[in-house]
Amino acid sequence: MYPEELIAPMRAELSSVGFEEFRTAEQVATHLGPDHKGTTLVVVNSVCGCAAGAARPGVTYAVENAKVKPTTLATVFAGNDKEAVDKIRELCLPYPPSSPAMALFKDGELVHFIERHHIEGRNAKMIGDHLVEVFEHFCA
Repeated sequence: MYPEELIAPMRAELSSVGFEEFRTAEQVATHLGPDHKGTTLVVVNSVCGCAAGAARPGVTYAVENAKVKPTTLATVFAGNDKEAVDKIRELCLPYPPSSPAMALFKDGELVHFIERHHIEGRNAKMIGDHLVEVFEHFCA
């Protein structure tokens, strides 16, 4: 577990643009349960360089520039929100554990997943532009 004071600014990068933090498995399960309606983007946040340099800025770019957005924006933090991260990873099977990662759910079903290897080596704008397209396709 990372010290909360270390990751607080990393959490704030997403919460400041409207992301709700899921810190327990119960919060994840309640939100993405069988009665879930609408779209939810869940970002598995991380302390790594690709989260700082590409994932968080890319998601922020998408949220600020997309005309169509998910109903709910949520985040869990790998290395701290263990139960919540484990539950998201369970819901994202058969994809292997990945952080950072981004999962889009529609009516409770996983419809798009971005793994770490899709984030590494790409800049924030590339990730943001991709997410804008994903939002237009699944959230309209």
